[in-house]
Amino acid sequence: MTDRQQDPFFQYPLTPFKTSEGTIDLPILYYDNSNFLALYEIELDKASSVLNSQAVEAVKFPGGKALLAIATYEYRDTAVGVYNEVGVAIATVPAGTPQPKQPWLAMYQALDTRRLGLTVIDLPVTTAAACSAGKEVWGFPKFITDISFSLSKTGFSSTTKDPEGEESILTISGKPGAGLPGPQLDLVLYSEHKDELLRTLVVTRGGGRLCLPGSIRASVGTSTHPMAQRLRELGIHGQKPKLVFYSDALQLRLNAGAKVD
Repeated sequence: MTDRQQDPFFQYPLTPFKTSEGTIDLPILYYDNSNFLALYEIELDKASSVLNSQAVEAVKFPGGKALLAIATYEYRDTAVGVYNEVGVAIATVPAGTPQPKQPWLAMYQALDTRRLGLTVIDLPVTTAAACSAGKEVWGFPKFITDISFSLSKTGFSSTTKDPEGEESILTISGKPGAGLPGPQLDLVLYSEHKDELLRTLVVTRGGGRLCLPGSIRASVGTSTHPMAQRLRELGIHGQKPKLVFYSDALQLRLNAGAKVD
């Protein structure tokens, strides 16, 4: 028996799901991965405009701001293959749900009681298998393109290319500032699929570092792709994130979504 088979984190009942690229098992298991997360404060009205949804609404953070997360992943060993991914998401709650009084603390509530989640507005990936699973299981806004990922002691760099040309959509690079050891953040993801709002739980583990932004900056390229246009509208080009987190030890279970009544 392998270490993976003996690991209680991955000893989880699996349900097959047929996609256009083949059958996968849910939850999808991620065994060996790295991630880099940058959190930005953005204007609340711009967040609401980009969401353009009747099902969710942006959470109001201190100062009347909304929260934008840009998360980059290098998936080295998963149940759906090797690939890279970039997620651009806004902190939200289902429409009509009371806003959390302390949203930063609400992000760390237990998953069973947490209402604050993230609604992904763009989710490029590097493989067809990952793209079809994301679209067909959850309705995530995925597309296939080239994504680089480099995380080392000297800093971080990632570029997302335009799938239709040589231009870049987004580059995040620099060296994080002072930080402390910290845990991965379990996630609640909201998505709209087949006219239903889904709530998906992402259970994570693996330590990392929570840091001040240092020289980390996002640069929106010359691409005319809708993702680039949304990032320009949100105003993150050249801006300093509020916090960054990174890890070379990410493991996770990506569960099927449940309908929000």
